[in-house]
Amino acid sequence: MMPMRVVSGFALIVMLTLVSLVSDEAQAAIDVYEFETVEQEQRFRDLSNEFRCPMCQNANLTSSPGGVAADLRREIYRMIMEGQTDQEIEAFMLARYGDFILYRPRLTMQTLLLWFGPLLFLLIGIWVAFTIMRRSGTESPGSGESLNADEEARLKKLLAQKNQDASDQA
Repeated sequence: MMPMRVVSGFALIVMLTLVSLVSDEAQAAIDVYEFETVEQEQRFRDLSNEFRCPMCQNANLTSSPGGVAADLRREIYRMIMEGQTDQEIEAFMLARYGDFILYRPRLTMQTLLLWFGPLLFLLIGIWVAFTIMRRSGTESPGSGESLNADEEARLKKLLAQKNQDASDQA
């Protein structure tokens, strides 16, 4: 019984060692970029933080460990070193990946509809419900015109007869 535990413990150590060697985090390389000026380095950081990794869920290029993010960081570095402006780099990224790559999307008709469309539909629904309730409320009995003298006399007679019938049954 004792040798079985030693073997399984040894197997566990070997398995954990292999898993740590094969895992992405153990193999991850740290990107090291050399810039000519501090301004270039700051632009690189700003742009990497402003763009979203197309493969990751809500991770910017700086924090994403994905291969696509590493490729995009290299592309941003190359474009900065070639002297391209932030607007040119952003235009390249938008042409290649669409608006999804921006953490702060541009204000367009599509984004306005996406952000405020549900609120607009809610307000329209409330207005329709209010209008329907108001119309059904005005058509209810008793909210119409007042009774003329003949109708009032007939109503009093019916109510008196109803009260008489109720007192006779009691």
